[in-house]
Amino acid sequence: MNPLTETWQIHNRINLYLLDGIGEIYLGDVSASKGRTVGEQFAHMHNVRLMWLKVSEPALLDGLEKLEKGQITKKGLDDALTGSGIALQQFFEKVTPEGKVKGVKPHATAFLGYLISHESHHRWQIMLTLKQSGHPVDKKIQFGIWEWGAR
Repeated sequence: MNPLTETWQIHNRINLYLLDGIGEIYLGDVSASKGRTVGEQFAHMHNVRLMWLKVSEPALLDGLEKLEKGQITKKGLDDALTGSGIALQQFFEKVTPEGKVKGVKPHATAFLGYLISHESHHRWQIMLTLKQSGHPVDKKIQFGIWEWGAR
């Protein structure tokens, strides 16, 4: 397995680990500054993945669908993030770290960095929203998202 694929898999498992630690009832929590709900943040991550797959490798979109606001459930988010995670895993298996990615510069490693940065930003927003709403993520999960060697 190439390092891009392995890094992507770890990152995606961390997203799913966080989602697993959030009660379904809290997916509707909104931050003090408004914006997306917790569930909408997760859906946005999935939908951005689809956007990039459409540009760079549309064949991998087969069976994947955009999540709309009214479709957000914990199981639906888990299924969507798992599916788009596998599609991106397949994408990263096809490229080399220095390989070109359609619509992205300069190379596949930078694309992976972009995806991880984008989704990590939203993980932070999710955790802040839950904290502001009085439903903070369990400490085990707060620390667990940093255990890349164990995920």
